[in-house]
Amino acid sequence: MDKDVRELLSRGVSEIIGKESLEKKLSSGEKLRVKLGIDPTSPDLHLGRSIPLLKLADFQKLGHQVVFIVGDFTAVIGDTSDKDAERPMMTREEIEENKKSYFDQVGKLIDLDKAELRYNSEWLEGLTYREIGEQADQFSVADFIARDNIRRRLDAGKRVSLREVLYPLLQGYDSVAVEADVELGGTDQRFNLLAGRTLQEKYGQEPQSVVIGPLIDGLDGRKMSSSWGNTIKLNAKPSDMYGQIMSMSDDLVRTYFTLTTRVPLEEVEKILTGHPKEAKMRLAREVVTIYHGESEAREAEDGFEKTFSKGEIPKDIPTAKASKDTPLVEILIKEGLIKSKTEYNRLDKAGAIEEIESGVYRVGKHRFIKIEKI
Repeated sequence: MDKDVRELLSRGVSEIIGKESLEKKLSSGEKLRVKLGIDPTSPDLHLGRSIPLLKLADFQKLGHQVVFIVGDFTAVIGDTSDKDAERPMMTREEIEENKKSYFDQVGKLIDLDKAELRYNSEWLEGLTYREIGEQADQFSVADFIARDNIRRRLDAGKRVSLREVLYPLLQGYDSVAVEADVELGGTDQRFNLLAGRTLQEKYGQEPQSVVIGPLIDGLDGRKMSSSWGNTIKLNAKPSDMYGQIMSMSDDLVRTYFTLTTRVPLEEVEKILTGHPKEAKMRLAREVVTIYHGESEAREAEDGFEKTFSKGEIPKDIPTAKASKDTPLVEILIKEGLIKSKTEYNRLDKAGAIEEIESGVYRVGKHRFIKIEKI
């Protein structure tokens, strides 16, 4: 097995199901169909999503056919694999709005011209009750409720809807529809990924191999999730992306280098022997380069240095107009710099909200806004 394949099966990989079969196919040079699906539950993809996307790109660079699926139908059902409460059903309008730029965002990591791009409404919307019944017959209720998060909800007396039980069937049928040889996903998706293998066997296909990657912590130390707002968005401005990475805990640097970049691991080890700030700056530069290019990354780094080492105000801070009577807290919430009055009170008590010059406010370490009173 050559070096590229060894790294493909190890970097950012927690578990491989069907590993022996996958290794044999890769060693023989067989061209595989490699599937990744993401539901458009929010308009923005984030760095947590980049872990399987980068793995998809790795397969593509080795000559395999990658299949990226926007789950515009599964988003209606809602995946609760990583949730401690029922996910509300999304409307068609919300899904259509959210999915508009998904292919553009994914195109920052994979070559769209060589990829197969699909929406799973193509095959899921037309399924009959008979077909769904036959698929459901492959699983038991006990299989579903044995999952940790579902068991916790049931034990706590929380509602688990019958709709949620359908989700693994639908994701599994995606693998049948595109005839996947490999599916990528996170550790929270394990049950759904295995459902694909089960349904492929039912439909006479060889069960896909499953490459499972780890989840990554967000800016607040919890799992990165759009629901919690602790994400680094793939389409964030270069300066924002750079600053967010610089604001995170030092103990995440190695993990982020490994999972969200493709800096050679030998080089990562050398980088980590240096000063922690320098290592984090290199990480921030590498990540911004992936999504915005090297020149934008250098400019973001220069802006960060001027702002936080030399005390200068960034050039591209947002400007808000508000009446003289509008409280500062309301302006900051409206402009998205804070989420609530509770956050405002916490930051204000800590002295983390200050007017650094007329009309220009710093919120925390990395957020700035200019307010023009009208």
